[in-house]
Amino acid sequence: MTERLNTGSHDLPITDELAAFMRTGWADTRRAEVSPLPIAPWAAKRRAALAARFPGERLVVPSGTLKVRSNDWDYPFRPHSAFSYLTGAGEPGEVLVVEPSGEATLYVRPRSPREEGQEFYRDRRYGEFWVGRRPDLAEAAELYQVECAHLRDLDLKGPARVLRGVDAQVDAMVEPGGGDVELECFLSETRLVKDEWEVGELQSAVDSTARGFEDVVRAIPAALGHPRGERYLEGVFGLRSRLEGNTVGYDSIVASGSHACVLHWIRNDGALRPGDMVLLDAGVETDTLYTADVTRTLPLSGRFGSVQRQVYELVYEAQTAAIATLRPGARFRDFHRAAMRVICEGLHEWGLLKDSPDALMESGLHRRYTLCSSGHMLGLDVHDCARSRAEVYLDGVLEEGQVLTVEPGLYLQPDDLTLPEEFRGLGVRIEDDLVITADGARLMSGALPRHPDEVESWMAGLLR
Repeated sequence: MTERLNTGSHDLPITDELAAFMRTGWADTRRAEVSPLPIAPWAAKRRAALAARFPGERLVVPSGTLKVRSNDWDYPFRPHSAFSYLTGAGEPGEVLVVEPSGEATLYVRPRSPREEGQEFYRDRRYGEFWVGRRPDLAEAAELYQVECAHLRDLDLKGPARVLRGVDAQVDAMVEPGGGDVELECFLSETRLVKDEWEVGELQSAVDSTARGFEDVVRAIPAALGHPRGERYLEGVFGLRSRLEGNTVGYDSIVASGSHACVLHWIRNDGALRPGDMVLLDAGVETDTLYTADVTRTLPLSGRFGSVQRQVYELVYEAQTAAIATLRPGARFRDFHRAAMRVICEGLHEWGLLKDSPDALMESGLHRRYTLCSSGHMLGLDVHDCARSRAEVYLDGVLEEGQVLTVEPGLYLQPDDLTLPEEFRGLGVRIEDDLVITADGARLMSGALPRHPDEVESWMAGLLR
């Protein structure tokens, strides 16, 4: 039998002499001044609300762990959204514990001292020389405005509610309890209504996204000549997301031609043809992890063809009808129903479906051409608050401060024989981000045009 060799690390052994040498001769790099993060006072209010919801109980919310991408290389770390919401922190392995008294402690992995140990230069996952500097305990406490302790001192003996499925080691420390699901629901539902700080972060994400869409339009002439033009445009938007934010909030969809009929097309490996449209669904994620989610369907030539315009205008009218329903007290599902009513009327008028709009709304036959819902909550997650109970989200009513998308679409598959040939392979989605106000809704992504005439004029100005 052939002996298997352990080739997990290619690092050379460390001699005693080198280890001793590495412990000496370092300047004092402690930060003289550390300012609290802007999120800190908001996070404190959220932790207080959490403690008030579960008085006298210990609550445990982990940040999550690193995930392997390939062998010894990890994906970039992103903390669980509930952890970020409650702390503003974001290193792997951290754990927030709210004690029965209501006092909170953030357990962190502080930077390792240079005078002891080898982590700072040998540990590929956490070493400062490999992944950068972490705060020490005092710095972390000042940044996040919460008591901080070393992870090695984490002790979860006794009953607790745990946000499970985030960190297996934390899960193993506490026996599962029926209250864990209730904690998960609350941590999702409490984010349904955004506070003032969150709305500002989301507006920043939307504004950066609008600039990214402008970048993409300017790049269309160059991308048309590339065999992977979709990927060219994806890269252009990605540059904006990295320059102004953390990254993209989700894998960008850059779908030209019939690729636009694939709802989550993220291969983005197709060429661009001048007579086609391209569907761009993309959002910048801020450094604080709030993401925009905007879609535009653009004619690559700068002008819609007659059939393209016909399909686009129906989706535009559906979106406009949906937006008009948004106000406090309206049911969450109302805007989708309003959009689908317009879609049913249009498909009936075109002769694609013979039944009346009322009958189509009842039978759902129109969904052959528009499968998905027309929007969702938006925030730290692109599909935010997904663990909320149906009665407070999908079947709930809208409240001032909620942020959501409105994104009806038509996806006319290239092999659908129920369609006239000229319709086949056309996909159109228009998506905007809105915040519910006291008397309606504010269009956060209004910097990007929606009406087809305005889209053409906007593109003409950018393509000069």
